[in-house]
Amino acid sequence: MLQKYWQKMRQFPVVLLFFAFLFGFSLFDLCWPDRDFSELENRKLEQSPRLTLASLVSESDPWTAKYSSYVKDQFALRDSWIDLKSRAEGLLLKTENNGVWLGKDHQMFAKFLSIGRRFEVNLDSVERMAERHPGKVHVMIVPSASLILTDKLPWQVPVADEDACHDIIASRLDGKAAVYDTRETLRARSEDYIFYRTDHHWTSEGAYLAYEQFARQNGLPLFERDPALERQAPDFYGTNYSKARTWNAVPDIITYYDLPNILRIYQTNRDGTETVGEGPLYNVEDFSTRDKYKAFLRGNNGYSVLQGDGTGSILVIKDSYANALIPYLTADYATIGIVDYRYLNERVDSLMMRGGYDEILLLFSFQGFMNDLTLSAKIAVAS
Repeated sequence: MLQKYWQKMRQFPVVLLFFAFLFGFSLFDLCWPDRDFSELENRKLEQSPRLTLASLVSESDPWTAKYSSYVKDQFALRDSWIDLKSRAEGLLLKTENNGVWLGKDHQMFAKFLSIGRRFEVNLDSVERMAERHPGKVHVMIVPSASLILTDKLPWQVPVADEDACHDIIASRLDGKAAVYDTRETLRARSEDYIFYRTDHHWTSEGAYLAYEQFARQNGLPLFERDPALERQAPDFYGTNYSKARTWNAVPDIITYYDLPNILRIYQTNRDGTETVGEGPLYNVEDFSTRDKYKAFLRGNNGYSVLQGDGTGSILVIKDSYANALIPYLTADYATIGIVDYRYLNERVDSLMMRGGYDEILLLFSFQGFMNDLTLSAKIAVAS
């Protein structure tokens, strides 16, 4: 019986090969070791979820959804399959891959289709903070690359109306905070290297243009970009590349300045005590890793204080866009407090008292500001 069945199956070698491949790869996948972190995608990978009766019947956090994510993240040869998919889509001349628009001159853009309610919530919180600290609040919401480098976008992609939101920011905060609208400043230099090709951040040059506008508007001395202190970290492949994985991506170059200023990082321990770490402004070892951008300010920390060379003090409430600009502020302030509310629970009024800061600078990318879920709770109401 089996021999007869085998004779019939031999007439369909492609089917046999398919099932052999499927069975063999399934065994291979079972033996493939799990990974904690993907250097390529620059993110933590889902780990095998613990199966319990509660997790199996849960509606809000079901085990099946977690297991599905785990299988996708730990699939054998995942990086190679992603690379193969990207190359195939490149051959098909696709202009979008995995949430990234593929523009002209190898420019990649984070796909940006709509503006949610969180934008209004966060803007309302900034307005209330400015009312509590009159004359002290500066606001710089950096426009997206898709708003500035419009000539490099794929043809007729449906980009969200970000321009209107910047107008709303200026209107709502008029007379309450100093608003730095950098749209025209950046558009005037859109032919220059002001946004990374493979990453969602602006470059050090783009950050300097915005800093220059801030300093001139406040009558502050300009940071001197001394060529003797300039350093470069080549071969940077950023977050957009990690998603799109285009085969012909052109790597970026990170420029920074070797400054002697000291950065103190405050870490709250589980027992409520605080540990203070101290070191250089950049963790230069990170420039040798895949995620080179995290070298700025030694990564995203909840609260840190930078020693400056100027006078007075300022508290910078920020997302990672600010990391490339903050080093320039060392020319203007003696003390620069740096807070990232994704990693800190202390409210802004408490920090203002704690550091005795004279001013506040809220510095975010537009998309970072629009999507931030932690900001409003920390700045909307007094401590």
